[in-house]
Amino acid sequence: MVSTAPVSSSVNSIIKTKVKPDPLKTAQGVYITVHGHFYQPPRENPYLNTIERQPSAHPYHDWNERIHHECYRPNAFARILNHNQELVGIVNNFEYLSFNIGATLMSWLEQYDPAVYQRILEADRISSQRLNGHGNAIAQVYNHIILPLANQQDKITQIRWGKADFQHRFKRDPEGMWLAETAVDYPTLEALIEEEIKFIVLAPSQAEKCREMSTESEPTPKWHQVGGQQIDPTRPYRCFVDSDRYIDIFFYDGPISRDMGFNDVLETSDNFANRLEQAVKGDSRPSQLISVATDGETFGHHKGGTEKCIAYALSEQFANQGWTVTNYAHYLSICPPTWEVELKPVTAWSCDHGVARWQDDCGCASGGGWHQKWRKPLRESLNWLRDRLITIYEEMGNQFFDDPWLARNEYIQVLRDRSKHNVSSFLQRHQAKELSASEKIDALRLLEMQRHALLMYTSCGWFFEEISRPEGVQILRYAARAMELAGAVAGVHLKQKFIGYLAQAPSNVASFGNGKKVFQELVAPAEVSLHQVAAHYAISSLFDNYPHQERIYCYEVEQLDYQKQQLGTLTLSVGQIKLTSEITWETKHFVFAVLHLGGWDFHCCITGFDGRLAYAQLKQQLFTDIKQASAAQVILTMNRSMGEHSFNLQHLFAEERQRIVRLLTAQTKKHLDQLYTQVYRENYSMLAAFQREEMPVPQELKVAAEVALSFRCLETAGNLEKAIEEPAAIDSCLAELTATATEANYLECWLNIPEVKVILEQTIVRLLWQLLYDGNPLTLSADAARIKCAIALGNQLRLGLALDKAQEVYFNCLHQYILPNCLINSNSRDRDSCRWDITQLKPLLELGQSLAIDVSSWS
Repeated sequence: MVSTAPVSSSVNSIIKTKVKPDPLKTAQGVYITVHGHFYQPPRENPYLNTIERQPSAHPYHDWNERIHHECYRPNAFARILNHNQELVGIVNNFEYLSFNIGATLMSWLEQYDPAVYQRILEADRISSQRLNGHGNAIAQVYNHIILPLANQQDKITQIRWGKADFQHRFKRDPEGMWLAETAVDYPTLEALIEEEIKFIVLAPSQAEKCREMSTESEPTPKWHQVGGQQIDPTRPYRCFVDSDRYIDIFFYDGPISRDMGFNDVLETSDNFANRLEQAVKGDSRPSQLISVATDGETFGHHKGGTEKCIAYALSEQFANQGWTVTNYAHYLSICPPTWEVELKPVTAWSCDHGVARWQDDCGCASGGGWHQKWRKPLRESLNWLRDRLITIYEEMGNQFFDDPWLARNEYIQVLRDRSKHNVSSFLQRHQAKELSASEKIDALRLLEMQRHALLMYTSCGWFFEEISRPEGVQILRYAARAMELAGAVAGVHLKQKFIGYLAQAPSNVASFGNGKKVFQELVAPAEVSLHQVAAHYAISSLFDNYPHQERIYCYEVEQLDYQKQQLGTLTLSVGQIKLTSEITWETKHFVFAVLHLGGWDFHCCITGFDGRLAYAQLKQQLFTDIKQASAAQVILTMNRSMGEHSFNLQHLFAEERQRIVRLLTAQTKKHLDQLYTQVYRENYSMLAAFQREEMPVPQELKVAAEVALSFRCLETAGNLEKAIEEPAAIDSCLAELTATATEANYLECWLNIPEVKVILEQTIVRLLWQLLYDGNPLTLSADAARIKCAIALGNQLRLGLALDKAQEVYFNCLHQYILPNCLINSNSRDRDSCRWDITQLKPLLELGQSLAIDVSSWS
């Protein structure tokens, strides 16, 4: 008989227990991907390369800024709140969302809010570490043009620019690419494959038929028709353009994605999870991907506060349900396609008629009941212009570049770095010969001409219901700039024929009639010449002491000479400057003279520099004339010597013009504020009597009180801003503001003081930073009380303070420094690592409560 050794109980347990596979390495279970398409159209003035103020975005400067504060920043610092609406966690949603952010938006973010920009880049790195080297970010075609409507060369440039911009920012190759409006056809697929894009994301309505991929046992599996959106979106598909070349495709869940945008799915994380659970297949498949996609701006801008739902659902709730949050590239790596798909010929996610929304009167629009008969003539006008510009580019470009189209495809290297060294290196690499200074200018003009020819196809120009909307006007401005550059290089005049084609585009607005009138009234007046830039400098120099070198938007200004003289109400300045475009390197030497007659009256003349002698004689004559206090004689000399064409305040760029208007009215406003203050003081007892008797206060007295108290608040807040390093002065300012707020509330006055809101928010952040990182433990109670007073003051003044940045400073310090060093280690020997004794932390925790942060676990 053969004996065997007994099996230990621990070995038995190992045998009986199956090792659960790691869902990040082996496709097992339910996976969730939430994709956000984050995008804003390019809004820059094509002549100034900057976004000008957009009044419709009030109280923000422009729509990029407004949506940033409603969406991009809230998602980078998303809040998780408890039932008391207190902060318990801050989540970077980009660590969990699959996302694309358009290159034009990322360029803006990089300049406007570097902290948010870095959070986005960091999120991709962190997600890549979590998901086996597959980051959440995917690329996007550069400026959101409809690729099926683009010619082949434009397809290539759009993909290469989008890919290169992604590589520059995220320091890796993109695996996927988001197509504008998910618009696709087979030539677009071929271009993507050629540029080594591995996958794209489409709507379920874009699939025609699918089948399991061929195997040895089943070489010709049956096709299934899915043209009615029946395709199963829980798996990836492979789409072949020929026998060897293919691209992988994910189809998002259409019904859930629509519900995210138009129903209450994102109202709570429970709603979201329950809706996703309805899509989970109950069959025996080892894994499945529940994928949804929508505009990223849904999370906070279109649906306020929904970034909080996304934060909790993706970072906590889905994991608690046993679901794995992933992205498309990671899922593709562990679950490659076993099915193939064929697409409908030409489709997009936001048009039921292929891509007619961007070229025809198909009825797809955002509302208003207007026709879109203008779309086709607009598309045809731009196509005509594009073809003319191609001819110019090839004929002229061959004189400067070895390969003009390769130079255009690599021009993205200049767009992200316009330094002299980088641009020179670019030209050196691509030049067909050694270029002269003037040839370099023409070469850059040609490339800029082509850039604007691409920008004029930005999809938003056709998306809405009317050609005269800002989106349509914007793409026409890009067309105008392209034509101007073509004229400068090749001496061709394209504008008249172009606007002749636009005349065939009927507007829904009777006052415009057609696209020609839209161009003449909304586009042509926005064109900017170098003379106008010089006039802008000249007039604003009356109010600013410009240094020798100055930058005005995308122009460098070198001040070669300047003299100003004031005589009574008259002010005259004369000077000469050299203007250089940072974009095309075009340079002009100007002489200017500007006379301010007082108030809104300015007379400015600009002329080319015609030698030192002529300039000296002009300057001498003008200052001789002004000594006679004769404005008429000065103007006569300016016109006779410099030409009849003059500039005034209206010719300044909008923001500078508005700044000067505010400066000119400042003294008048201050005088009125003082008058209202006097009326208020003299009639305070009468106001108080009306208040005691609960009688309506006469409007005249109410207005005087509101203006006087607002003026007092603004003056005190200005002092507070200057006193940030002096605790006693800060306390004095806060006490005075509190007294004013009490007075205003007693009299039921509503103060219009947005500037005070900003100053208080900044003061709270600065004081909090000083307390947490440089504070004195001995003054901790007083320092914390000072910040709490500022917060309470904002409530008293009904300012609606935004405490998000203060919360982030406190929350990060609490969890990264205070808790690890002072509370958790309070019983350890290492007590010196914390600045405060454990008994001194109560005021600090109470301050956290004032900031609406949950500190209950430690208080």
